[in-house]
Amino acid sequence: MKVLIFSFLISLIITYLFTPVVKRFALAIGAIDVPGKRRINSRPVPTIGGLAIYGGFSLAAVLFLVLDKTLMGIMVGGTFILILGLIDDLYEISPLLKLLGQIMGALILIFFGVKIEFITNPFGGMIFLGYWGIPLTIIWVVGVTNMLNLIDGLDGLAAGVSAIAALTLFFVALQENQFVAATLAVTVAGSTIGFLRYNFHPAEIFMGDAGAMFLGFILAAVSVTGALKSAAAVTLIVPVLALGIPIFDTVFAIIRRLYHNRPISKADHGHIHHRLLALGWSQAEAVLIVYVISMFLGLSALIINGSSVQDALVLLGVVVVLLIAGAWKLGIFTVELPAEGVNLEKSNI
Repeated sequence: MKVLIFSFLISLIITYLFTPVVKRFALAIGAIDVPGKRRINSRPVPTIGGLAIYGGFSLAAVLFLVLDKTLMGIMVGGTFILILGLIDDLYEISPLLKLLGQIMGALILIFFGVKIEFITNPFGGMIFLGYWGIPLTIIWVVGVTNMLNLIDGLDGLAAGVSAIAALTLFFVALQENQFVAATLAVTVAGSTIGFLRYNFHPAEIFMGDAGAMFLGFILAAVSVTGALKSAAAVTLIVPVLALGIPIFDTVFAIIRRLYHNRPISKADHGHIHHRLLALGWSQAEAVLIVYVISMFLGLSALIINGSSVQDALVLLGVVVVLLIAGAWKLGIFTVELPAEGVNLEKSNI
């Protein structure tokens, strides 16, 4: 237990102390996020804050975990994703090149043996995936990496949601007696909370694509080493709920764009945080509302992880119905998408 506490505190303190240094570095090299059509910020803000999150997480992980094959894969893959994100923050690489880089990051994990090896059959036993575990792992890692990046739209949103997801995975790992996964998860939580001091509204620094993709990648990897290694019948449900905000927000975005005959890859202002702003909530209020939803999903994941298959499916059904009803109430599915250049947050919806 002491190791878990120190992992949390060291990652938090290092990130807290390192973030102002990264902020000054970002200003010195011109790594600034300027206001634009799809930007919420009304003033230039330093970016690449993901470097501070990476520093806090990496130092604590190396200090308190044995540098075995699993940790090596996570660190090498995470470093690769961070560098990819930094390049994108500074030079804006193409979406295709970014996707190929994310796939490479997932392959690094697989090379070091970090992959989804089985899924639990709710009717009994386990289904071993064999080579099918490779594409499933790639889809999971790349998907979560991008989903976390997509919700990085308001001050403190991605950092706070990541912290809540990490704490959920931490408690799930404790339930399953998975020490490595628990340590990694609590270290992510510490680094994101340390960064949140400077990233909550009004943000002094943004994490950038480097931070958002790194966090998404690490959370995906932690779930592979933890929740997805569980022999419980609800193996697949738990990490999906733990990472529920980015996952469901992305699913709803796909449904919305198909409904409006828009390309799935076409960006819009219909994400949950955009809708909350459009309905009159302030940035801070919108972020806090999303935090509460994320906590609800995390608590649901913990309850489901300790439930029977029948109870878990009933609770999952209730959660999904509530999410769909809430999304419909916010207009996430049916809101008319804005014409190019129109700022939906300023419109009367």
